[in-house]
Amino acid sequence: MLLATAMLPYACKTEPESISLPDAAEIQEAFMESNMYLLALEEEAINDFIDRYGWNMTETGSGLRYKITHEGSGEKPVFGDFVDIAYTIYLITGDPVYSSGSHGLKTFTVGRGGVERGLEEAILKLNEGSRAILIMPHHLAHGVPGDGKMIPKRATIIYEIELMNVY
Repeated sequence: MLLATAMLPYACKTEPESISLPDAAEIQEAFMESNMYLLALEEEAINDFIDRYGWNMTETGSGLRYKITHEGSGEKPVFGDFVDIAYTIYLITGDPVYSSGSHGLKTFTVGRGGVERGLEEAILKLNEGSRAILIMPHHLAHGVPGDGKMIPKRATIIYEIELMNVY
């Protein structure tokens, strides 16, 4: 009897079913479809936001939307210039997340990274003293992961900026 009980786990053992995994092309296609869907939702949210505020904005080829609210008369920055900007950053929900009032002016070298791609693109369209509103889809802002602090994953952000100094 002891031998029969000891053999029982081996007697019931069956071959595992083979698992069929999708091929790489199927995975790629599903990934692309889901990303296209998410991009379409983001685009719709941005357009609804713009319509709600009645803003007439210019859209660049990258997806950045901007509206110059005050045209400055100073120098226009070029790659390699240092700039200082006053700013307030909002989520598309309208919630403020960061501002120069509490964090200080943002200083960076144009074209060297370290700031959102959409911000670098927009700065090149402004003169010193200009003020603008920017709407950045997530791929021009903090991307899929967000900033790990106040800006969540895949967040569209709105910047209100003033180009204070070009040097």
